Amino acid sequence: MSTLQVRGVPEEVRVVLKQRAAAAGMSLSEYVLRELTQLVAQPTLDEFLERIEARGPTSPGIAAADIIAAERRR
Repeated sequence: MSTLQVRGVPEEVRVVLKQRAAAAGMSLSEYVLRELTQLVAQPTLDEFLERIEARGPTSPGIAAADIIAAERRR
């Protein structure tokens, strides 16, 4: 496991993180590690769109826009 050091954290941010960690019954390090782990578990919008693009078309010959337009006409 690696060590990560973050410099220049504003005091008000550190205070809030420390309070949240205490409320969760965790050390500041444990709390920040949990939050970072949850953050990287969610893809960014660009990563999400890349995954969709990599899958290719789901229904050959039918564009998503056509499906949406058909649903809106219902």
